[in-house]
Amino acid sequence: MTELGEYLRACRARVSAEQVGLPTTGHRRVPGLRREELASLAGVSVDYIVRLEQGRVKSASPAILTALARALELRPDEEEYLLRCAAEAGISGEARLAAPRNQQVSQATQVLLDSMVNVPAIVLGRRMDILAWNSLSAALFTDYSRLPAKRRNHIWLTFLDPEVRGLYADWERVAQECVAYLRMDAGRYPDDPELARLVGELSLKDLDFRRWWSDHRVRSQRHGRKKFVHAIAGELSLDFQVLDVRGSTDQSLLVYTAEPHSPSEQALTFLAGWAANEVPGRPAETAGSFRRPGAVPPSGESKDK
Repeated sequence: MTELGEYLRACRARVSAEQVGLPTTGHRRVPGLRREELASLAGVSVDYIVRLEQGRVKSASPAILTALARALELRPDEEEYLLRCAAEAGISGEARLAAPRNQQVSQATQVLLDSMVNVPAIVLGRRMDILAWNSLSAALFTDYSRLPAKRRNHIWLTFLDPEVRGLYADWERVAQECVAYLRMDAGRYPDDPELARLVGELSLKDLDFRRWWSDHRVRSQRHGRKKFVHAIAGELSLDFQVLDVRGSTDQSLLVYTAEPHSPSEQALTFLAGWAANEVPGRPAETAGSFRRPGAVPPSGESKDK
């Protein structure tokens, strides 16, 4: 079965008949919409749905894919993922994308990061790789400069680094969202070997990741709020925004801010001052470099839960 078929089946399982206004007569062996119900809602035949899920359809028009997305009540980012899966299967007429190799951050972007002394800021690339950061983001999370390049990955640290994992007051929600973000990225570059390696390692080492990855949930969230329990600053409730870095392919700026005059703003200000004292006169190549007292650099290996 193709990724498109697996995604359609996963989406069907998440939509109830009541949710879309259909009668619920008869016993249902599996949750969600039946194939015939989805076919009726989308205006296609049941046989077409069967062949589509089994990967035996040679073409699918944008109108049909849009009808399926509406019948399944997909969000815009979920519909975008559906279209990407169809392109990957070679049935939508859209060209597949090859992952660009260059993920270099421009000097101007690094200068911008270093000037943001009062807010934690990170540049993320494909696969949620951490490409650049400022001192306050290192103070909030970990000293990225001491990590091997292959370990500078936001989702790897969230799952497999005990220090970073312990920062989140609601780790399970944050981790599920990270999996959904990574799945969204996978729809754009499904043949990326580094992505396959990352997913394989996380699936092997973390049961939760393996389970959530198989749920095929996707998300392209641009803002929200996260709560942290920090060893130096205490409890923080921070709003985050994800902004595209224009002119740089697949790079985004992740910025955390606190509500004005709130305890979290005071804690963040304290952390910024502490971070500034920890890295006096740092060289440019070690931007953001320091480690919290008592923190142990991750070894790059993690035991199964």
